[in-house]
Amino acid sequence: MNQGHEILYLSKQDIIGLGGEQSAIYVESVSRALELHSKGDYVQPLKPYLRTAGSDGHIADRIIAMPAHVGGDVAMSGLKWVGSKHDNPARRNKERASALIILNDPESNYPVAIMEGSLISGMRTAAVTVIGARHLAREGFGTVSVIGCGVIAKMQIVSLLEQFSAVHMLHLFDLNAAAASHLAQEIRQQFPHVEVLAEETAEQAVRKAEVLVTATVASEPYIPFEWLAKGTFVSNISIMDLHKDVFIRADKVVVDDWEQSNREKKIINQLVLEGKFSREQLHAELGQILSGSRPGRETEDEIIVLNPMGMAVEDIASAASLYAKAASAGKGTRLWL
Repeated sequence: MNQGHEILYLSKQDIIGLGGEQSAIYVESVSRALELHSKGDYVQPLKPYLRTAGSDGHIADRIIAMPAHVGGDVAMSGLKWVGSKHDNPARRNKERASALIILNDPESNYPVAIMEGSLISGMRTAAVTVIGARHLAREGFGTVSVIGCGVIAKMQIVSLLEQFSAVHMLHLFDLNAAAASHLAQEIRQQFPHVEVLAEETAEQAVRKAEVLVTATVASEPYIPFEWLAKGTFVSNISIMDLHKDVFIRADKVVVDDWEQSNREKKIINQLVLEGKFSREQLHAELGQILSGSRPGRETEDEIIVLNPMGMAVEDIASAASLYAKAASAGKGTRLWL
């Protein structure tokens, strides 16, 4: 019997060196995960939330365990363990969220890799927006608005600009005007062909969007349906930003996973409990659109909302791709159990 077991450790710098700051590997991996999700070739228990402050705590203050098995040619099991505090940047000079991902070989269930997970987590979320925009936004869209200007917002913007060459105008808003100005300057330096404006209000940014991304830690809705122009695609990644009337009046509402979305007193869950929304009113899960079983955008004027809670299958598929790339290239640090 073997006396030890080797695992591979990948730091954030290792992941960056493998191309982990670029969108391509995540768009491919998350697309595959969504297709497998639509086919039922996965196992993904509902993720538990560990909250220590009770009902008085901020919505973004939690640790989440996200286990999953992804089938198909991915064939990997694993867990993302992600912690977040909304005041980490201001009080502790740390990013809001941190994460670790553990990958397990499903044949033996032994761990094969441990890796820094916050970069993967943020970039796979950006990939969901990219994939959503491919199917749910107007073709050739050129204007993007982003509400919230932190680390996640930058990943969203960079991924959209890498994947959609027609984007030439970016509108930003943050309650912290300095954060919006700082991000605007970073994007101008990296993408000089894009015009970037920091708006004075969220309403100004929202009304100008063809594609709208929410990337905040908001705990209460602030975007009403009236702010959305005809044809807008909304990637509501921070979940709590849209008023209830947006979900009721939008032409199509899409989620990543219905069971994950209909819980934790998020807006969709509130509407379901009030009897104002249901699975039958949902247009589709995103994987169904990728697999062709449900249509994406069908007309220019449709207002379409994507409300992705974030799925562990996306993390595990992305981490598996980076692990395979690292193993092939001999990157990372080998550890022994």
